[in-house]
Amino acid sequence: MEQPYVLGIDIGGQTAKCGIVNARGEVLAQTILVSNTQTDAQSFIDALASTLKKLMSDAGLDGQVRGIGVGAPNGNYYTGEIKDAPNLTWARAKNVPFAKMLSEAMDGMPVALTNDANAAAVGEMTYGAARGIKDFIMITLGTGVGSGIVIGGNVLYGHDGFAGELGHTCAVRGGRVCGCGKQGCLEAYCSAIGVARTAVEWLEQHPDESSLLRLRENITSKDVFEAAKAGDKAAQEIFDFTGNLLGRSFADFIAFSAPEAIVLFGGLARAKEFLYEPIVKAMNDNLLAIWKDKVKILFSSLSESDAAILGASALAWNL
Repeated sequence: MEQPYVLGIDIGGQTAKCGIVNARGEVLAQTILVSNTQTDAQSFIDALASTLKKLMSDAGLDGQVRGIGVGAPNGNYYTGEIKDAPNLTWARAKNVPFAKMLSEAMDGMPVALTNDANAAAVGEMTYGAARGIKDFIMITLGTGVGSGIVIGGNVLYGHDGFAGELGHTCAVRGGRVCGCGKQGCLEAYCSAIGVARTAVEWLEQHPDESSLLRLRENITSKDVFEAAKAGDKAAQEIFDFTGNLLGRSFADFIAFSAPEAIVLFGGLARAKEFLYEPIVKAMNDNLLAIWKDKVKILFSSLSESDAAILGASALAWNL
């Protein structure tokens, strides 16, 4: 039977987004699996395999899918393993032979794995805001902060497959403890969780200032975004602080690979109206003169699920 379709999977700290993709890059059907309830890898993979089989069956495509491409935090393109992923409850401090395990659960269907941000970068380069750009950095702003580095049209993997962990570069010396165990990581401040932590700290440090955020019991980054849209001064200051940290870090990243653009993707990137100006200002204020006002800040033009699903699916065509 002809196999003109592939599966693309984007695994995040909260959910795994799964889609069936055709050769034209169209996501024909997709679904979501909650990914933070399983505590061991086998349980997660069993649930994922069940979800994928149902997705194919419901779409009437049993036997017509040739392979699976997966993007996941700390996913190693070379080995097919997920190693020490702090934002995945079932892969913390573990080395999970993910591609092998999923292939077995899917009755031998071949599986290719890469870092989730690398997958999003491929999707954006092929179908989105980075089309025609051969040198760019993809920054994913979600539960964590991920990055995919593209140089000369090729994703940078490094000698061990783990290149592109810019979320764990130090943004604040001696700062917050990150989920990875280090202090001051960009992820600890500029992820969705980091923005929520900043909001809590701001409210504690400004007890006499009013804010819509004081009405929330467990503040999320979405709450901060909605408050900022409503004109809340505190929420807007929180995004200024976050954008400033991102811009300063981007200046450091630019010194490494001289990209044409930095592309922002993920749930937190929806707050672009509050992040764009502080990012650009802080970035240019901290750049060498040779790069000032030369590097574009772009926001993903694809839906949040499609970019990562499409990027991950691209891995499967060559299996």
